Amino acid sequence: MKLNQLFLEQLDVETKSTRRALERVPEGKNDWKPHEKSMPLGYLAALVAKMPGWIAMMVDQDAYDLNAKDARFQPVALATNEELVASFDEAAAAARRALLGTTDEHLQKNWKMLVGGHVVSDAPRYTSIRDAVFTHLGHHRGQLTVYLRLNEALVPSIYGPSADEREF
Repeated sequence: MKLNQLFLEQLDVETKSTRRALERVPEGKNDWKPHEKSMPLGYLAALVAKMPGWIAMMVDQDAYDLNAKDARFQPVALATNEELVASFDEAAAAARRALLGTTDEHLQKNWKMLVGGHVVSDAPRYTSIRDAVFTHLGHHRGQLTVYLRLNEALVPSIYGPSADEREF
């Protein structure tokens, strides 16, 4: 199986459950957070919504600096669920287009993550996509479901049933 096909299948799985979680984010609570050290709900939801778009960035660029003045992947809290889901759908579509247009050879070339010009990661694109997108997305989506529960929103089933959804 080609790497892009493997990632497209994973994107399909993650897109369904992530979209359901984003649809349930309570509006009007962007500043809410469970602890002073936690991310605000609006920022976390926007981060989860944008993360699939990182795949396109990793395929299309050789490096990305988180502290660059033109850093376009910094999440901005959105006012409505409609905007949040639209942002997610746009990011997932960009990921799909990038994966469809790439090759195993390209995915095996290194991609760098920088912070203020300092290299913090230099690994094959497929490793970066696996770790910095899919695994990282699962982590932040898990955080988001805890935020949903603490705000009395229904928690969707993700990899199995939740207390609110027995079927998945």
